[in-house]
Amino acid sequence: MKNPYLYGYLPLFSIILFSLTFGIYAVAESMSLFQAIGVYGGMREFLSDLQLRVFLLIIFALCFFMLFSALKLIGETLHELGMLFFSKDKEGETISVARGGYVIVFFGALLSVIGVKSMLLLVIIFALTIFIYFIYTVYKMSHFMSFSGLIGFIFFEIIIWTLFVTFIIYIIIKLYNGVLASLPFM
Repeated sequence: MKNPYLYGYLPLFSIILFSLTFGIYAVAESMSLFQAIGVYGGMREFLSDLQLRVFLLIIFALCFFMLFSALKLIGETLHELGMLFFSKDKEGETISVARGGYVIVFFGALLSVIGVKSMLLLVIIFALTIFIYFIYTVYKMSHFMSFSGLIGFIFFEIIIWTLFVTFIIYIIIKLYNGVLASLPFM
């Protein structure tokens, strides 16, 4: 007998691993930034180098943990909403079938450890992991959907995520331009 809750812990471990790898990269970048702007010496008066790195890692890893957790929550909500619209499954079997994809995300999080020195490599590993997970999930759920339902589900997910990312990028650009416009030397 197979335990249906076997993969239940993998999303948490995946989020923790991704948060730590992104956090380690952010600590290295912030330490070089602190040295470049001359704040590092003042911070060293209160904290040792190890304490400073650990405290920064805790803060950055916590921020990334919240970001990845929110993305997982939004992703699962959109996914189940898409299943509501396009699936012909009335028993809820697709939810348990798709949980096998958590292993893909977990191995992607493990793989992100090799990219801890490069933000580009971290982002590529993260995006590739999510893409492979999406393909796996769509394949597994194709057994419970008609062809038109599958196409509708894929377009629903792509359109909603594109709108979400575009909206976030738009807000970031507007805030950035607002900050630059408010600077006295501009």
